[in-house]
Amino acid sequence: MSDENIPDKKIMNEKAIDLKKLLEEVAQNSESTLFEPPKKDGDAAKINTLINRAMRLLAQRDHGETELRRKLLIPPMPFVKPQNKKSSWSSQKKSAQNDFSEEEIVRAKPEPRPVPEEIPEEHVQAVIDYCYQHHWLDDAKFARRYISGRSNKGYGAQRIRSELLQKGVDKEIITVALENTEVDWCALARDLAVRKFGENLPTDWKEKSKVLRYLLYRGFFQEEIQSIYRDFDD
Repeated sequence: MSDENIPDKKIMNEKAIDLKKLLEEVAQNSESTLFEPPKKDGDAAKINTLINRAMRLLAQRDHGETELRRKLLIPPMPFVKPQNKKSSWSSQKKSAQNDFSEEEIVRAKPEPRPVPEEIPEEHVQAVIDYCYQHHWLDDAKFARRYISGRSNKGYGAQRIRSELLQKGVDKEIITVALENTEVDWCALARDLAVRKFGENLPTDWKEKSKVLRYLLYRGFFQEEIQSIYRDFDD
């Protein structure tokens, strides 16, 4: 391979990686080395692999930036070829003391599992930037879709907010998304309570407390729970 295809050492040492240049290097190397396997230890190839991982994750469902970054930083476990059961056992004959011979079964020691290679943060950042450039990542859009999906499953705003915070979505983005949603949380709480306890909701305190605990668990606020008796009273 000619020296022209070898990346400059200065570029390899820089923290900020030019993703476009790296991907061009992959294409050039694959064309110029028709009879040689492409180098898999280069930064460009590793970032290209990370991009494929990101695409698979985003194809499964929406992700926020923090959640996607966290998953990309987890190194995949190296593939280990399963051992043949026959080859993992060996028999060794003992010297015959009588007319009968015995076989001692000795189990072979399993091979040590290879340690996964750590993924550099600058590679993950390059993939995150690439996803933003192609509009695959948008925390505001992710929050809106998440609120819609979870509310359709019967969860309240309080629980949804907590889940989005755990996924690393910014507080302001969550607040704006909840303020602009068209979900009627009071009506949703009422529908859930009727589905669980029947059309005639209990009015005595002991049974009423069961409704309260159930809706609190689902993530509704006290005011929304109280409204199912106040605003929907026939």
